[in-house]
Amino acid sequence: MRKRRTQHEAPSNDEPQAPAERPTGGQPIEPRVRPAEDIPLSSLDQDALRVISRLQRQGFQAYLVGGCVRDLLLGRRPKDFDVATSAHPRQVKRSFANGRIIGKRFKLVHVAYGDHVIETATFRRAPPPREEEPDDLLITDDNEFGNAEEDALRRDFTINALFLDPTRREILDYVGGLDDLDAGVLRTIGDPRVRMAEDPVRILRAIKFATRLGLRIDDDTWAAMIDTADELGRSAKPRVLEEILRLMRSGVALGAFRMMRACGALRVLLPQIDAHLGQRDDPDPAAHDRADEFWRLLEALDGDVHAGNNPATGVCVAVLFLRLIERAAGVDPRNHDQAGPELARAASELLEPFALGVRLSRRDTGKAIRAILQQRRFTQPLSKRFRPLLFARGEDFRESLDLFRLRSMAWGQGWDVYESWVQRYQEAQGASTDDVERERKRKRRRGRRRGKRAETAEPPAEA
Repeated sequence: MRKRRTQHEAPSNDEPQAPAERPTGGQPIEPRVRPAEDIPLSSLDQDALRVISRLQRQGFQAYLVGGCVRDLLLGRRPKDFDVATSAHPRQVKRSFANGRIIGKRFKLVHVAYGDHVIETATFRRAPPPREEEPDDLLITDDNEFGNAEEDALRRDFTINALFLDPTRREILDYVGGLDDLDAGVLRTIGDPRVRMAEDPVRILRAIKFATRLGLRIDDDTWAAMIDTADELGRSAKPRVLEEILRLMRSGVALGAFRMMRACGALRVLLPQIDAHLGQRDDPDPAAHDRADEFWRLLEALDGDVHAGNNPATGVCVAVLFLRLIERAAGVDPRNHDQAGPELARAASELLEPFALGVRLSRRDTGKAIRAILQQRRFTQPLSKRFRPLLFARGEDFRESLDLFRLRSMAWGQGWDVYESWVQRYQEAQGASTDDVERERKRKRRRGRRRGKRAETAEPPAEA
């Protein structure tokens, strides 16, 4: 097991240097080839092997590429197996009756084996500079076919640009990714400032890979992340939201958000949260407490993910804004019993503009708000007006209960209450239709009686 250096530890003299980008029209780069006998065939996806084998038999180049190769070399189990090939989309489609061309800006082929889909993309190359704005490096059109070398060079990080030929059992490396994996270093391909400016979302991807895989970010790459963090505001909002949610579900959200804050990405993407955390050197103990409470919620979220839970989008958003909303409403984070209409008002005022800005769906926004507002239900005393059976069968109950579990983990209290509600939830799911209907009728009858008493009450005397 190799020793990993910590973030920003000085590199040794024998650390591999960043690969140079080949100028357009220069000599082709011969890939470094490493045998892949250490990767057992049993660890490879059989459907992906079928796709590669057929394309190679028809004379095309075809390899496993990207994250699956990286994960296999690190001894991890890949989530997906993607294929890159020299065949154009229509050629791939003609080769597979079970293939379907997708995409508008850049077409690729989904080859389906039942419910399992193998994404098969044609080699691409970096697009030429735009004539109208040659100094603007942001990539807006990435629809140029290329060869294997060009496909590797246009990718983001060296560790994500490796090809695996399962037929020859070989790894092809055009960019120095094998050396970086061995050294535990995350590095961009070529000039890091250019690569980050081309696609600022790479800042979030760098944070994801560094925290999830335990890699040290190369010093030049880290400096470029800081220098280009402001450019994240130009990135497509749905992509940014997707990467933030991935970080929250990664099991390393605490480290990822600390790194986002350190490089300036949090200030750009979630300015209210960054301001809530305050300055690092703020002498006010209250500022330290605010930050500590936020980090403890993320730590609880990580523990929940490691326990096998996958937080819903509404829960992730609620965790992000919970402390801001509680503070704005003057609610004790450990006790929602006295929460009033101020909490609902604060939740709407903070979450609705955020949702609009990042294109979060109205459904997920509503679930996040309701999860926060329903926290008081878990600890309020039972009464004739509150029916636990109906609450536990409500549409948003699971998100609300998940948030209560995270709060209990963060504050170290209320776990027995959480477990009692888990039992109630299980009982509610097993309740008969008659039981549920009886509870609803009782609730309606009480509502009618209250309305009748109000109608027959004597009117107040006139002044």
